[in-house]
Amino acid sequence: MAELITIDDPDDPRLHDYTSLTDVELRRRREPAEGLFIAEGEKVIRRARHAGYRMRSMLLSAKWVDVMRDVIDELPAPVYAVTPELAEQVTGYHVHRGALASIQRKPLLPPEELLAAGRRFAVFEDIVDHANLGAAFRNAAALGVDAVFLTPRCADPLYRRAVKVSMGAVLQVPWTRLPSWPKDMELFRRHGIVTAALCLADKSITVDELAARRYDKLALMLGTEGDGLTIDALRAADEWVRIPMAAGVDSLNVAAASAVAFYATRQ
Repeated sequence: MAELITIDDPDDPRLHDYTSLTDVELRRRREPAEGLFIAEGEKVIRRARHAGYRMRSMLLSAKWVDVMRDVIDELPAPVYAVTPELAEQVTGYHVHRGALASIQRKPLLPPEELLAAGRRFAVFEDIVDHANLGAAFRNAAALGVDAVFLTPRCADPLYRRAVKVSMGAVLQVPWTRLPSWPKDMELFRRHGIVTAALCLADKSITVDELAARRYDKLALMLGTEGDGLTIDALRAADEWVRIPMAAGVDSLNVAAASAVAFYATRQ
């Protein structure tokens, strides 16, 4: 059973994991270096537990202690009970859901291990907006994607906002980073996986045409919010694919595009 500790000093060193959560640059550097991430809200915390992540601690306002009692009773880590005002002082914002957890990251799996274990994949190139990345992960979880691959410059899917927007889906969908992009595309070919790049090129086929080809193993590639996939990524892809547009609209938000493409090519 976890120890329930009441804290009334915002400078208490035991709250170190939760300090300055609104400082994006600080947290982006600090969390991977210290091997942790922050989960916010009851549902996300429970999903992290069910996904086998190890909790370092929880930070709860008083009214959430009873709600999270079953987790507290099973948790071999400290639980810090604080007032909403103190939580805001520590984190830098009003913690609406009243429950935070500091969670230990897992080591990233080798790309080959994920490629060998599935048939539908997503590759996100250089997506830097945490909300877009979280939403795309949620789409992947809902629409049958077996694993997600991120390029080196892609945002951290375990950053608090990405985890929150994904509703914990980043904790459910296996993912890893491709260390040498786009050279790593050769890994997909060695595993018999067709790579399809979403783009607006004239020679691209529609996503419905791609689905009709019924490739046994398929990886959908999506690029940055502004420029889309890089030239090198497009050159490395087996297929170029577009989502047909109407009413003068030329493209969709990357998260919305991922939902359409995942749905159209689901098995």
